[in-house]
Amino acid sequence: MTESTGKIELNNPTCGDVIELQIAVKEGIIENIAFDGSGCSISTASASMMTDAVINKSVEEAHQLIGDFLQLVQGKEVKAIDQLGDAAMLSGVAKFPARIKCATLGWKALEKAMEENGTATFHHAHQEEE
Repeated sequence: MTESTGKIELNNPTCGDVIELQIAVKEGIIENIAFDGSGCSISTASASMMTDAVINKSVEEAHQLIGDFLQLVQGKEVKAIDQLGDAAMLSGVAKFPARIKCATLGWKALEKAMEENGTATFHHAHQEEE
């Protein structure tokens, strides 16, 4: 992205997934979002689905989607599953606990990038926590 209001890099040391996420938030709306990095197919697909799910959504809506997705991949019931779009297909990750971190990496990067509502540009290297 040429212009972003938030930028973060996260990695999952368990399997080596790395994501750099950039967002552009204007008046509380995610106007643009992009990611780059390397990782397994679950990590990459999940990040791609996440960008589709949150583009043009408010920061508050994106926080709700993040929470719903994190619940979904842990095998918990999500009432508004249709709001997740294609990311709802990753519900099966719950059967493979070692892959949950892969699926959630992009979503957690977005959550951290929005901590200041996307108004501050920052770079944060972070190792995924348990």
